[in-house]
Amino acid sequence: MKRREFITLIGTAVTWPVLARAQQPAMPVVGYLSAASADADEPRAAAFRRGLQETGYFAGQNVAIEYRWAGQQIERLPAMAADLVQRHVTVIAAVTTPAALAAQAATTTIPIVFETGSDPVRLGLIANLNQPGGNVTGVSSLVVEVMPKRLELLHELLPTVGVIALFINPADRALAQGQAREVLSAARKLGLELHVLNVDSENEFDAVFAEVKRLRVGAIVIGAGAVFIRGTDKLAALTTRYTVPAIYSYPTFPLAGGLMSYGSDISKSYQLAGTYTGRVLKGEKPAELPVVQPTKFELVINLKTAKTFGLTVPPSLLARADEVIE
Repeated sequence: MKRREFITLIGTAVTWPVLARAQQPAMPVVGYLSAASADADEPRAAAFRRGLQETGYFAGQNVAIEYRWAGQQIERLPAMAADLVQRHVTVIAAVTTPAALAAQAATTTIPIVFETGSDPVRLGLIANLNQPGGNVTGVSSLVVEVMPKRLELLHELLPTVGVIALFINPADRALAQGQAREVLSAARKLGLELHVLNVDSENEFDAVFAEVKRLRVGAIVIGAGAVFIRGTDKLAALTTRYTVPAIYSYPTFPLAGGLMSYGSDISKSYQLAGTYTGRVLKGEKPAELPVVQPTKFELVINLKTAKTFGLTVPPSLLARADEVIE
């Protein structure tokens, strides 16, 4: 073999792997956008990743995830959504109601998969549950729609209580307005006096419970939202300290010592959002993916807390409970 031919062959052998690597498709990037803080949201983010794995996507292996947590500072979400758009992520997973609205405002081309507790049609995220249209689809956990049921369960346990409080976070405007609307309507039908109390952050928990005491509130419906998810343990402790029975959306509340919860499995909703994100990564169009809604709602009662409050839970209510903590 001539020396020139030998050098050419060696050069080909060295450069071929480089060329092969350059021709491999780039790893898709999911922009994960949430109004919550990183530590409070991690269990739900883990559920989201499990959903991705169900469709064959593993973070750090064949998909990258860019996390953006607003830490309950909802006003930061538009800039975070814009940043993800500028980075040309493949899909945006917007996993709280304000995150979904911020993502929708930021792009009409990048696919968006949401997880929201509100009606996505009423929010203007989609045109139709079965045929969303546009670049948006996702999962609705129906938190707002079952708010009246939470009030009814509380009233069933406490039929002599006539004054109720609803905690909402006004910064989460769409979710707060929906919850207030539904609970006010239900309270009127039941002949109850309702006080809607605003809570912007965990720092206001003590002040709002002082207001509960001043107003002689007999029971509390705790609204959904990132500030309440993060503060679940403190909320449970304060309801016990002030001896005010309360109901919340998620079983983490009675597990932490609160009285009751009624709602769908939020981890399952995030997992489904992850699955939908994986399906979009595989090429399915958001416009053609029907919005997923829960078919099961669970009632959890902490019987030990009820006894601490001096309450006797009716057998009919206990019989309907999916879990009783003793």
